[in-house]
Amino acid sequence: MRIRWLTAALAALMVTTLSFAQSDLSIATGGTGGVYYPYGGGLAELISNYIDGYSAAAEVTGASVENVGLIARGDSDIALALADTVFQAYTGTGRFDGSEGPRQLPNLRALGSAYPNAVQLVTLADSGITSLSDLVGQRVSVGAPGSGTEVSTQAILNANGITYDDIEEQRLNFNETAAALRDGQIDAGFWSVGPPTSSILDLATTRDIVIISLSEEEVANALDASDVFAPYTLPAGTYPGVDEGVSTIGTPNVLVVAAEMDEQLAYDITAAIYEHVEDLRAIHPAANDTTVDFSMAATPIPLHPGALRYYQEIDADIPDRLTAE
Repeated sequence: MRIRWLTAALAALMVTTLSFAQSDLSIATGGTGGVYYPYGGGLAELISNYIDGYSAAAEVTGASVENVGLIARGDSDIALALADTVFQAYTGTGRFDGSEGPRQLPNLRALGSAYPNAVQLVTLADSGITSLSDLVGQRVSVGAPGSGTEVSTQAILNANGITYDDIEEQRLNFNETAAALRDGQIDAGFWSVGPPTSSILDLATTRDIVIISLSEEEVANALDASDVFAPYTLPAGTYPGVDEGVSTIGTPNVLVVAAEMDEQLAYDITAAIYEHVEDLRAIHPAANDTTVDFSMAATPIPLHPGALRYYQEIDADIPDRLTAE
């Protein structure tokens, strides 16, 4: 009887020990109406399924600006954030120069880049808005507070001579922007997100939408304003009723961690992403751009040493900027 009791006690102790050994990782994403959240959920599944001793969960957040702060403070373990936000935070420039609050976050590191965002300026077909300049005097959602959408929107507007003083800006997340457009509460809204995104798709099922193209001059002005912007053409047919390609700006999305992350963990997460990328692609088509080549070309800040070791082992062509500390 005593032997059976001891055996049961040892088994219970082993279960308890294993449960304590399991580490939970927090993945900072964005709102549920964008791509960050489903992509982050897919990444959480990869970690939980393929990295022993770890589980992960995607967390709803205010997106890029909030996310880099969560990483820097140690409140999240992995985050998705737009490259312009990540670069500004790492270098202490732009919004992170300390003059308006946020300061430099030098402990940010990258695992790589996930996919490019497309800036999508959406209005309804009967709004009368046909160009960026038509936004003057209109009610415009510029993105959620603390989001990369607002950072990119403000950069594009300012580069083309438009400030918040010229519009009635509203800081709404993706779902709120779609609902406000549908209900006539705003005239246009910006998304910076991997296409297609569910909130625009849902809007297009109930309203006739238009996605505004930027002119060649407007694109050139935006490129001059940011080191991480690139020309992007939204393919025809991405959304119902959008029958022609749309000229706009693309921005990479970066997988960000803290420099303090365990090197082996960073290595294992990076390996899991590329060795099981089809799992991510089954969740969202944005992961079609999750490749080693894209990471090497698009990532704006140095890699975490664990991620760097993985890329070195697979003989990736690693730019010098990704190895500098």
